[in-house]
Amino acid sequence: MRKASLWTFRSFRRSIFMGAAAAAVLLAHLAAAAAPAPAFPSAAAFSLAAATLQPAPPPRLSVADFFRNPAVTGYQISPDGTLLASLRPWQRRLNIFIQNVGEGEPYRLTAVTDRDIRKYLWKNDHTIVYFKDTAGDENYHLFAVDTVTHATRDLTPFPGVKAILIDRLENNDEEMLIGLNLRNPAAFDAYRLNVATGALVMVAENPGYFTSFLADHNGNIRLATGKDPVTGANRIYYRPPTGGPFEEVYESPLGQSVEPLLYTFDNERVYALSNVGRDRRALIIFDPLNVDNLEVLYENPEVDVSGISASEKRGVLTAVTYTTDRRERFYFDPATRKLIANMANAAGPYLIDIVSHDREENKFVFLATSDKNRGQYYIYDQTANSVIRLDDPYPWLNENDMADMRSFQFKSRDGLTLHGYLILPKGREEKNLPLVVKPHGGPWSRDVWRYDPEAQFLANRGYAVLEVNFRGSDGYGRQFLDAGNKEWGRKMQNDITDAVQAMIQRGIADPKRIAIYGASYGGYAALAGLAFTPGLYACGIDYAGPSNLFTLLASVPPYWRPELAELYARIGNPETDADRLREASPLFSADRITAPLLIAQGGHDPRVKPSESEQIVAALRSRNVPVEYIFKENEGHGFADEENRLEFYQAMDDFLARYLGPGR
Repeated sequence: MRKASLWTFRSFRRSIFMGAAAAAVLLAHLAAAAAPAPAFPSAAAFSLAAATLQPAPPPRLSVADFFRNPAVTGYQISPDGTLLASLRPWQRRLNIFIQNVGEGEPYRLTAVTDRDIRKYLWKNDHTIVYFKDTAGDENYHLFAVDTVTHATRDLTPFPGVKAILIDRLENNDEEMLIGLNLRNPAAFDAYRLNVATGALVMVAENPGYFTSFLADHNGNIRLATGKDPVTGANRIYYRPPTGGPFEEVYESPLGQSVEPLLYTFDNERVYALSNVGRDRRALIIFDPLNVDNLEVLYENPEVDVSGISASEKRGVLTAVTYTTDRRERFYFDPATRKLIANMANAAGPYLIDIVSHDREENKFVFLATSDKNRGQYYIYDQTANSVIRLDDPYPWLNENDMADMRSFQFKSRDGLTLHGYLILPKGREEKNLPLVVKPHGGPWSRDVWRYDPEAQFLANRGYAVLEVNFRGSDGYGRQFLDAGNKEWGRKMQNDITDAVQAMIQRGIADPKRIAIYGASYGGYAALAGLAFTPGLYACGIDYAGPSNLFTLLASVPPYWRPELAELYARIGNPETDADRLREASPLFSADRITAPLLIAQGGHDPRVKPSESEQIVAALRSRNVPVEYIFKENEGHGFADEENRLEFYQAMDDFLARYLGPGR
């Protein structure tokens, strides 16, 4: 059961400044001085999902209960269905363990001590490959480990080079397609890698503006997508299965794109997501030699289609996914609908995700999650119609102690419909609560209904937690996304402010006890909230967030350069929008910040450089504004190492108790 989206650099558009690795996972003087006072949404305009009956408050859990490494996670079954791999802690780092399916104790396969292993997959019955970077620099190397001899090899031993997965080549036991920026730091070329010998053969050279490659089911790279470096126009390039030069076959303007995901199983046409000529991304199918002839297979009237799945063995497209308040599926394949239903019947009323299967698509590992359950893994045997519950990843967490994640919607001050989620502390009256506003990262991402360890931690402390999908968030269509263009610190920030005001007007939030916390873009929004609405927040927490949009844009990694035109369109061009960028940079309004701040930063962050935090820390300390600064040289975009995570969240716990007051 193949997911069409893998670990490729095509994910950049939605993740450039996405939430830090804590889950690890980015506005302007408001023109309020010259504009009339904003009309905040009335309580009557705010629609909140009904609450369940609230029992007594749960026990106070430790910081470690929420943020330490799981006991086990990331289960994957071998292609022959006999072995089960998982990630388990060893010397405080997640390592790969394997065991026989249905019996036996897991035993350790790897011995990394510097960095968790988080991305891995079975390549064949006796080889596992995994990605690992160094100190958060995001220059991932690809390693192979033999499950029999335990021998481990670095397949991409090139300093300063990043390896990405293009295609695992599910039907090829020895080879896979990867991207490396070995020849040019700014461009990923495509290579065929033999995992047994380590041999690398370049199969597609990147001219410098390609942003992704797509292979057919025979492993031939036939499509590339790219960007015009000046206009940001999106392009598709094609070459025949025998190879040769790529030729441009399609162009769409910035903001409209056809994103190829998967070749049809006859290798003739391509499944893709497209918002060309429409507001919401739809699933389409097209002929690469006639891309203008697009056939729509599925579109949702409310939200974007977010992904597809397919069966490689049966050669069929199985489903599409999309997220309204919760993630949902539309099925093309009755067998898959029945498969998911059988899993749900066994696990209960949870979201079901297939995370791994054997090559015969008989044994499946699936994960059941909810807003209050971080995840339970199972093996489903389709032939026997039997389910095995695997080890509990978080045996120390009781979902009955967790808080409900309730969806809401309301109208912004300029009439835009906004959606979000409210997590209220369990066992507390929904009145006059201390509130933590938590803008998501990205910003071209969105909050979804799921288990959120940060929100649950804060709710356990007695705080209400507010998450709003402000304009510019992904998933709600092109117009909603484009409504955030060059609105950092302006309308994007207003949306967050309006949601806070709605909480105050409904009587849920105590107006004197409101904090703003975010990671990445959310960290920027926290700084912006303190700078541009200085009377609204009692304190703020910035986790790997930028403070100066000029230095942020000037320091992007080399391989993001094809995306610069789109970044300039979304954020602002330093040459033509200098005044706007200056107004939107919290650093240049640091004199308006008076509330205490907690800032966390990694020394090897390639997305938000340490200077982003250092600049704002220096500016505030020069004015004696209380600032706590946690800097970790061995971390990247967020803190991945367990001990650093725990230190940060303990500091957050103490900080909020000091400046917001205890929630309970």
